Amino acid sequence: MFYASIMAGGTGTRLWPVSRKSTPKQVKPFMDDKTLLQKTYNRLLPKFGKDCIWIATNESQIPFVNKQISNFPSEQISAEPAKRDTAAAIGLATLRIFAKDPDASIININSDAYIIDEEEYLRIITEVEKFLEKNREYIVGVGISPTYPETGYGYIKKGKKLFESKKDTIYEVAQFTEKPGLTTASQYIASGDYLWNPTLFAWKAAKMLDLFKEHSPEIYNKLMEIEPFIGTDKEEQKISEIYPTMPSISIDYAIFEKAENMAVIPGNFGWSDVGNWKTLYDLQDKDDNKNVTKGDVIVHKSEGNLIYSQAEKVVAVVGLKNFVVVDTKEALLICDKDNAQDVKKIVNKLKDKGLEKYL
Repeated sequence: MFYASIMAGGTGTRLWPVSRKSTPKQVKPFMDDKTLLQKTYNRLLPKFGKDCIWIATNESQIPFVNKQISNFPSEQISAEPAKRDTAAAIGLATLRIFAKDPDASIININSDAYIIDEEEYLRIITEVEKFLEKNREYIVGVGISPTYPETGYGYIKKGKKLFESKKDTIYEVAQFTEKPGLTTASQYIASGDYLWNPTLFAWKAAKMLDLFKEHSPEIYNKLMEIEPFIGTDKEEQKISEIYPTMPSISIDYAIFEKAENMAVIPGNFGWSDVGNWKTLYDLQDKDDNKNVTKGDVIVHKSEGNLIYSQAEKVVAVVGLKNFVVVDTKEALLICDKDNAQDVKKIVNKLKDKGLEKYL
């Protein structure tokens, strides 16, 4: 069977102060009344059905999953008791699905993506599934044809062609690059050889466990300590004991950049990573002065702004241009829109100052 594993354990620090530890971005309704997690789940449901969708999240987020997705099976939530980055989270989810279905194929899907053409999105995922069934030794992903030199995304360089049809071409992955500078990103766009990396990859569960054994034995050995207890009444206890001792490393560094037989298919379905306030501004309808507002907001002689209010007061701006203003009950963010990536640095400074209550 083909399973979708939704990654929903991040904290979304670049969307602070709305995205917080207790209420991260995937469980918040930024654009309408649906959260990013709900949108992702509903998008996948027509292809996978409830029985083949899993959610990998943090233990603290389980109440949000249960509240936002009615009657979701608890046994299909892979909850991490401590944050150990994406390699450990993906390893645990893969192990759990493998225990249920040793021949499982899994596609890893982040919960914070915005998709315009959902029909094309599901078609591409189906092509990934077909390729994987015929090429079981591969990890195959989707790359996004870039439209501008974004410095906040990772990039995939296309290698030789592995498969070609009327609609699609699948390439070997020649290289991964994580968040290049503007000059390098511009060169990538000009070459036509690179794709944005949305971390949308699929694999055979057995193959991924083999790759952990080969390239990340520290994580693999911990997974094998957990494996005998999957499906028993000691499963959660053993995960709570063993999982926090795993190395904290991303799946990119632990596996993808080391593995052979990596493939990628370009996708054009209107993808964006809802990763910061500028992206959120870009995705929404604007008024006549190119402002995006939410909440009790009054604007005068201002243009190109995102003004987002959750506070129980009026937010008024005058003479402001290309800014982000986010007002919540406990915190106020004012930021030049072009520096939205740096909001994460504010979160780090709050940690350094011991202001954990605002995180």
